[in-house]
Amino acid sequence: MKQKAAKLLISLLPQKGISALAGHAGRSSLSRWYIKHYAKQFNINLDEIEKPVHEYKNLTEFFTRNLKEGSRPVDMAADAAVSPVDGVVSQLGKIQRGSLIQAKGINYTVTDLLGDAKAAERYHNGRFATIYLSPKDYHRIHMPLEGTVTESVYIPGRLFPVNDIGVGHVSGLFTKNERVITHAQTAAGNMALVKVGAFIVGSVKVSYSDLKRKWKQHVKQSFEPVHYKKGDEIGLFEFGSTVILLFEEGSFEFDSHIKEGSAVVMGQRIGTIKEKAQS
Repeated sequence: MKQKAAKLLISLLPQKGISALAGHAGRSSLSRWYIKHYAKQFNINLDEIEKPVHEYKNLTEFFTRNLKEGSRPVDMAADAAVSPVDGVVSQLGKIQRGSLIQAKGINYTVTDLLGDAKAAERYHNGRFATIYLSPKDYHRIHMPLEGTVTESVYIPGRLFPVNDIGVGHVSGLFTKNERVITHAQTAAGNMALVKVGAFIVGSVKVSYSDLKRKWKQHVKQSFEPVHYKKGDEIGLFEFGSTVILLFEEGSFEFDSHIKEGSAVVMGQRIGTIKEKAQS
């Protein structure tokens, strides 16, 4: 009952307005005084951050912090796909009948997620993983395997929370929230990396494009292909959120130790790729 009431409240709130205000507050110089409390509250490992806490100018800069070199070793085995982020695997498995699992009893379609039926066909019977990033996590996003980014898509939407309240009670949550999609060609064929916005998320940024949000406009951008090595940074979140990985049929299998509820870190092996001819 409490969760349903919370979901109703979040639905009625001006999500974008509150999120914009939170983003502004996080970039305020006054927010730097909250950083130590924030780090303690979420038990953040300060030994691995790239510089001392007092050198961060505001909370957003700390939230999007880089780590010391070597803090996230990347599994460079030729057949390894790695986690693009730190987080917890909330769902994973086979894409069946064009649908993904959001939560028990709640599914959604790849077409709705990508906003493109033709793009969705690439992942028929493929594999997917949903990884949730909490406020304590490292929030930079990296390539799970070597590949070439060919296209970026921005889809406007709501900013429902992506925690248990949202995932468990908002049907099709990931197809309703604002998102940025990275399409890439890899040794395992087509791969999509979907970055889902959430309540209080200031923005999602990518390194390969200056893709701009447009009010209620779906923006699809093609550009000169940008090549990335496995583990290279491709973007960041300015607050906790979710990434969804999509792989083609026959191109990828999760390793047996990666299950629903598994905690993962960027660079950790999550599965085995099967090389395919790039198209």
